Amino acid sequence: MKQALITWGGWDGHQPDKVAALFAEDLRAAGFGVEVHDTLSCFDDAERVKTFDLIVPVWTMSTIAKEQSQAVADAVAAGTGLAGCHGGMCDAFRNDVLWQFMTGAQWVAHPGNDGVEYQVRVTSDHEVVAGIVDFGVKTEQYYLHVDPAVKVHAVCDFPLVDGPHAANGPVQMPVVFTKMWGQGCVYYNALGHQANVIDHGAPREMLRRGMLWAAR
Repeated sequence: MKQALITWGGWDGHQPDKVAALFAEDLRAAGFGVEVHDTLSCFDDAERVKTFDLIVPVWTMSTIAKEQSQAVADAVAAGTGLAGCHGGMCDAFRNDVLWQFMTGAQWVAHPGNDGVEYQVRVTSDHEVVAGIVDFGVKTEQYYLHVDPAVKVHAVCDFPLVDGPHAANGPVQMPVVFTKMWGQGCVYYNALGHQANVIDHGAPREMLRRGMLWAAR
């Protein structure tokens, strides 16, 4: 049986407990054994971290000890998968550049804040999005600084809300991407500001597939 480690915490506005519960439900339905923690101390034993097939972090902002971040990076490099969404993975631990390097992006803005209506467009036939048709959402629209090594599978368009960024003209921003970190697979989905954004339909299916794809 594959084993997954989910840990949640950080900013409460992203409902990390509810998002973690969704991930746990989908992984258990797929036959995984799942550990769920509300502390980063689950990363303290670096050798044990390497025994998991998948790590799913749900931590917006907050801070992580250098040794904990290194333990995750080493586990993923050795083959453990890493998957997550929204601020829970790519706006976690803003002072930790290793985390940003490994995860493939860092949130920098969401023009218009919550409630922006936009389209998510599928741009590949990768298994994490195959057969999923373009769909609309009303939520935060993440502007990310993105690793050029990622493989993009879905995008949205900027600018929809005016601001200094709009002077640069149209930009396609990744919503779903994958990348490698050593032997490990990394999956990210920018949706997930609240649990109700990702608890149904295409967003949930993409996240479910992404976790399964990333797992060792």
